[in-house]
Amino acid sequence: MKQSTTMKALACAAVLAFAQQAWADDTATQPAQPAQATGATTPDESPWKIAIGPGAYFAPQYPGSRHMKVYPFPALDISYRDRIFSQGPDVLGVNVLTSENYHLGASLSFDFQSRTASDDPHLRGLGNVDDGPKLRIFGDYTIWAFTGAVAVYQDISGNGQGTTASADLYASLPLKGWLFSVGPGLTWANAVYTRTLFGISQAQSVASGLPQYGTGSGIRDVHMTFYATHDFSKHWVGSVNATLGRLEHYAGGSPITERRCEITTFAALDYRF
Repeated sequence: MKQSTTMKALACAAVLAFAQQAWADDTATQPAQPAQATGATTPDESPWKIAIGPGAYFAPQYPGSRHMKVYPFPALDISYRDRIFSQGPDVLGVNVLTSENYHLGASLSFDFQSRTASDDPHLRGLGNVDDGPKLRIFGDYTIWAFTGAVAVYQDISGNGQGTTASADLYASLPLKGWLFSVGPGLTWANAVYTRTLFGISQAQSVASGLPQYGTGSGIRDVHMTFYATHDFSKHWVGSVNATLGRLEHYAGGSPITERRCEITTFAALDYRF
């Protein structure tokens, strides 16, 4: 099944990343439903699933920041026969292979990870890092109440955010009107990503006063994702997706990083047509 967003980096990872994101870049996954996963519909059921409403994304002001920022975000959950979809930071995606238990596909995903030197005096002299679209390749497999999900994010906007990959395992508990999911995960980042967001060149060191810091590829973070959704009525549904992570290796040890603990949350209230 396509991932509900935790945006990390995705991942946050995304998360979305499932994110989701996890997006994330960020993400939490719901157990697949047989009729939806196979694309089958009853004579009275529309092949379209449409839910739209307001949403908000809470995340560090920049990766490693001790300050938080709120991003208003339209909460879209639109799909056609569980094949083509637009959901959260996934602007447009397709499940290339889909069945009752698994999904394999790709999407164009928007990532909020960015950095502006004017955001914090700590960033003076480091230059800006822009956000932009990323290509997400994803897959998931569900057995009973457990879902394993993997995703790879590739920067396609030329902003130097390289490649990240996430792996998550979720356990889900459906109750009357509710669905809860929780599970651990990790995010890997290549050298391009870590150099852009956590590295400090000689020129940046001179301009900022921070020590020069070289980076490479490795584990970006380990995290836990919590997801809850509730049907208030036939049409209204609310959801919260939160990821608590800890920056590791090059990301955790960077002089740019002020706080290794990362919290990202996406909350939405959707109207289902």
